[in-house]
Amino acid sequence: MMDARKYWVSGLILAAVVGLAATAAAGVTPEEAARLDNELTPLGAIRGSNDEGTIPSWDGGITAPPAGYEPGSFHPDPFAGDEVKYAITAANLDQYRDKLSPGQIAMLQRYPKTWRMDVYPSRRSASYPEFVYEAVRDNATSASLTGEGYGVAGARVSSPFPIPSEGLHCIWNHLMRYRGGSLHHVVGQAVPTSGGSYTMVTMEEKILLPYNNPEATVETIGNRLAYFLQTVTAPARLAGNILLVHETLDQVKEPRKAWVYNPGQRRVRRAPNVAYDNPGTASDAQRTNDQYDMFNGAPDRYTWELVGRQEMYIPYNSYQLHSDELEYGDIVHTGHLNPDQLRYELHRVWVVDARIREGTRHIYARRTFFFDEDSWQIVGVDQYDGRGQIWRISEAHCINYYEQPLVWDTVQVHLDLQNGRYLAFGLNNEGDVEKFGLELSVDDYNPGTLRQLGRR
Repeated sequence: MMDARKYWVSGLILAAVVGLAATAAAGVTPEEAARLDNELTPLGAIRGSNDEGTIPSWDGGITAPPAGYEPGSFHPDPFAGDEVKYAITAANLDQYRDKLSPGQIAMLQRYPKTWRMDVYPSRRSASYPEFVYEAVRDNATSASLTGEGYGVAGARVSSPFPIPSEGLHCIWNHLMRYRGGSLHHVVGQAVPTSGGSYTMVTMEEKILLPYNNPEATVETIGNRLAYFLQTVTAPARLAGNILLVHETLDQVKEPRKAWVYNPGQRRVRRAPNVAYDNPGTASDAQRTNDQYDMFNGAPDRYTWELVGRQEMYIPYNSYQLHSDELEYGDIVHTGHLNPDQLRYELHRVWVVDARIREGTRHIYARRTFFFDEDSWQIVGVDQYDGRGQIWRISEAHCINYYEQPLVWDTVQVHLDLQNGRYLAFGLNNEGDVEKFGLELSVDDYNPGTLRQLGRR
């Protein structure tokens, strides 16, 4: 069990837990929900600063892009003038240990000479459209878990549980958070060897998120949370491989549907193993399928304990890492990303400890998740093996996008502390920027078109 001295659970959570016992996981009361317009933000974060003032108050986040920004271009850093406050290293980690995860501590110890965490001023930049805030306020009183907690009812548009009282509330807040409705991007994935060599794998992805539609509800999307189309475009030996996923909301009731097209075989086939701990696309077994987007899919193989909130150093406002002025060689280094290009800030996170459920299996026996309180984006995960040893840690280096204000990672990293390798996904510095709000439809995700797409 985690060190209880390191975590705290707010009075708000304790009250919600008491209420939960009497209301069987129904939404919070209108009186509790009213806190979302007072001491809490619309998404349930603490609105005010911490006692030391090292975490500022939330004032709405980034409401306008920096001067000179053009939609469709890379996102300039609104905090480019910030200077490093201090660096956390293996030599001084005891000074900051209480605000580091066990995985972050292990990372500093694994790479004492090359790894550090540069800490910048904390900027609560997270912002979303007003219709998202309105929907989350409504969800607070109407949303509930269904069945064993593997589905959600009474929610619309975005995160259903801004005032969570159990761990499953947090994971659903991440899975159902607002991500702009649709996304098209071409990104690179690097999986360096322990010696640092790698071949960049390039993928084109088109993602449709019908639940994010301003008019959508859980009841109107037909249990289809997302549609996902991924085409590998490089290197030549992998080019033309296509993955199509119809992502269901309640995957215990109706498992996700997936198809793959292999250009060598020239045929489309169902892919029931695109889930849980099966290896992700071209990952060299350094990432599981359910680690994409930090966590995705059915939560039924774990128990989920809500530990509480914690102040923690997390990757945040990673605009420098996102910059088109960098080349991939400036970023991808041996053992880990180049710390010169990374930014860490002190923020509050929700902590959820997931343990493997009896009678199920997964290569990770335990996973501890850290959710940014301002966005419900998972920003960090510590993953443990069956011996109880930290095996891999994951980080989402996020920015607040401008076209449709929202928080999402620009690069996600999964680091293996045992074999000295890692996987970095989302690199696009030498390519095109993400595009939100495309005119995509369900018809674009027909398995019958995969063979045709593979021949283009």
